[in-house]
Amino acid sequence: MPRSGPPVSKKALKPLPKGFFKQDTLAVARQLLGQWLVVPNADQGQPGIFQVVETEAYTQDDPSCHAFNGPKGRGAFLYESPGLAYVYLIYGMYHCLNVVTEPHGRGGAVLFRALAPIWYPGLAVEALTPKTAPTALRTHGPGRLCKALGITKAGHHGIDLTSSKAPMFLAQSSTGSVPDGQIVTTTRIGISKAQDWPWRFYVHQNPWVSVP
Repeated sequence: MPRSGPPVSKKALKPLPKGFFKQDTLAVARQLLGQWLVVPNADQGQPGIFQVVETEAYTQDDPSCHAFNGPKGRGAFLYESPGLAYVYLIYGMYHCLNVVTEPHGRGGAVLFRALAPIWYPGLAVEALTPKTAPTALRTHGPGRLCKALGITKAGHHGIDLTSSKAPMFLAQSSTGSVPDGQIVTTTRIGISKAQDWPWRFYVHQNPWVSVP
């Protein structure tokens, strides 16, 4: 049977504060693990709740980051207010969701690589795996999660992920960030520069991680 309600009430979902995202990007990438992305569900009036289980860090000092060449072009957005959503297309077809980090004026972002469903209206998510989940819940991989949740550049780029009034937001989970002992630190995926930098983080043995 599906869970009768979300793990916490909608009113109790507390957005992560903007100050959380002003931290060093690597710290944010680690501390986001275990926190929740809250996504409205128009059909049943209740938000879907997804736990962050895999992230990658990018900063202005990183040659693989859009902010590497300074505040110009699309990379200029990464120097804006921390906590904003940075959504872009890869290969002309897949959206990727990031959150801007570091104090205003310093470029950085964290890429969301995988989410694990915590609660979704009408579904017993506890029994699901990435292979058995319906398309709307296949949130393992940056492109897949955006497709599953309907995240697009047109609809979500620039929204404030620290506001519960936004189309989606990042909330403090009931269990908090994942302890350091449960976090795997490794290299990032699909980049051509700084390939050996250990800036990808994921929850150990979580089945929703895109690439263990």
